[in-house]
Amino acid sequence: MAALSQANQTGQTPANLALPSEARMGRLSLTMAWWAVCSAMFYIVVGASLALSYGTRNALIGMLLSVLSYGLVNSVLSRFAMRSGLSVALFSRLLFGSTGACLATLIFFSTAIYYAVFEGSVIAVALNHLYPQLLYPLAALLVVLYSVPLILGSVQHWLDKLNGVLLPVYLGGLLFAVGLSIARYGYQPQWLDFGPASPSGSGWWDCFVAYMGVWILMLFTFDYARFGKPEDAGYHGRWNFGMPFYAVTFLLNGAAGIYLVSSIPHEGALNEVSVVMAILQLMGLWGLLFVWATQTRINTANYYLATLNMQAFFGRFGLRGSYLMWAVAVGIIVYGLMLADVFAYLLKALAYQGIFVVAWVGVALAQILSGRTEVAAIDRVAAFNPVGLAAWFGGTALGLMLMWAGGGLASFSAPLTGVLAFALQAGLAARLHQRLPAAG
Repeated sequence: MAALSQANQTGQTPANLALPSEARMGRLSLTMAWWAVCSAMFYIVVGASLALSYGTRNALIGMLLSVLSYGLVNSVLSRFAMRSGLSVALFSRLLFGSTGACLATLIFFSTAIYYAVFEGSVIAVALNHLYPQLLYPLAALLVVLYSVPLILGSVQHWLDKLNGVLLPVYLGGLLFAVGLSIARYGYQPQWLDFGPASPSGSGWWDCFVAYMGVWILMLFTFDYARFGKPEDAGYHGRWNFGMPFYAVTFLLNGAAGIYLVSSIPHEGALNEVSVVMAILQLMGLWGLLFVWATQTRINTANYYLATLNMQAFFGRFGLRGSYLMWAVAVGIIVYGLMLADVFAYLLKALAYQGIFVVAWVGVALAQILSGRTEVAAIDRVAAFNPVGLAAWFGGTALGLMLMWAGGGLASFSAPLTGVLAFALQAGLAARLHQRLPAAG
């Protein structure tokens, strides 16, 4: 109760506390807060990057398959999070034990920091491009200095309102950019043939697997969905966290990114930053406003979740501090990493982080669908849960081995990771459950 009282004073609900019913949000407020996640330039860049490597048609098929898979999985995860009020950190305690769960929170806050670095770098690059006298390190510092204060208000009382205001700027800006491109250069039907004439690998399958590297959004979903009211689970599971959201996040953003990069004349070789340069070239200062709105929206989620899970991780080892202290720590780390070339490692980072996260999702799905999740046991779990850890590490090990094997096997690393983690969790948990009565 003391921790909950402190949370009420600071406006934050720590990741190591279940969310009480009185702290839940209405449909519209949670929708506005969550839809901040759809506006990341990251998804526009990833769509263009995949088309550049595998061709537009393969990229679009990969996006459609991702919309279906994300919608189905998140429908399950979001409904459970709303019923239980648990965060990723708390649910991981049930899956892996109180100490074993630390790895999940470590991966979560590290990945959220990575996305914050990427999105912040986009703004800094845009500022530096339009105003060369503003050196990139200074532009990056400015981005961090205004980003940290934005997450000092709670999800319930600030982030939903901020992102509700910026949502029309994002949607209108994206449509305006495509419309302006068509008006200035004419419609370019060749965008559907953008990319290599003979893509390497298996094309659409590789694009689908690449989007599995962003399954960290499943964990984002979990930590946001717990703010929903149980009676709104149908709406949130179907619409807010379901396929319509991912149709905008992946398909609309990705298709727009591909069209802009392929239809706007440019100098030099195409790369992952080309879409940002194309928007700035097309819209000038208004393009900068659009980039700022998209990146500010998504970074409220990145910084918020990185801070909460970092606080939970270090708190487990006795290193406690206020939410403000950890928010500042996240800002310092983000700034340091923004000085590195994050764009060069985009798809490679997606692949590696995806293995660990997909395995977590496989374990979580198996546990939820089994119907044997005892939320009341959260305070009396052992330090390590051998069943959950075996499933998580087993799936991860297989995925990493397939990735390192290279060739055609690498494209199956993430899918088989999820399948094995799910199967191990379901099988081992069922066997343990059968033995418990006899042991008693």
